[in-house]
Amino acid sequence: MRRLLFIVLISLLTPIQTWASDEFDGIKCGDNILQLLVGKHSSNQRVALLEKQHSNLSLKDLGGIEISDHLFLGSWRICGSEYAELLNTRKNLVLDVLQIPAHSLRLPLSFVEKCQVGGKDVPDAVIAVLDNSQEMKPISYSAQIILPAKIAWKIDERQERFVTLPVEQLSCAVSGSSADVKP
Repeated sequence: MRRLLFIVLISLLTPIQTWASDEFDGIKCGDNILQLLVGKHSSNQRVALLEKQHSNLSLKDLGGIEISDHLFLGSWRICGSEYAELLNTRKNLVLDVLQIPAHSLRLPLSFVEKCQVGGKDVPDAVIAVLDNSQEMKPISYSAQIILPAKIAWKIDERQERFVTLPVEQLSCAVSGSSADVKP
């Protein structure tokens, strides 16, 4: 009888423990962060609390954007590197993770901006590191410039994954706020 009661108690407490964890639990700097985040559940905790709980990772929320009614793209700095995280908001499940290459004024990051291939709009959300070797600057904060892509990924909403995008003839807009971002 005691054994049955113990098993029932453990089975009731296990989902609570799983629910209370977040995608950063168990991760250490030097681990394969991409592999460890995929498949984990996101906790809906306040960002400040998450950052404090995972101060050993130097965790910093860099923002995010809703891609569709069930997909959210978040950006995090973890252990000094930047990662994009694709999250299923219905299941609070991390579907895919992408390590973002270093970016700067000469190589700005286009984070889900308008992109074109050969003058035709790309219908998908795109993350790209652009070539700004000429150091062009937007005239105003809201102005945009179009730059060729050095490396890019699209968000495939059907497969719920990041997919490498060929950069031949790919150019993307970068706004004043994005062009000034330095890692």
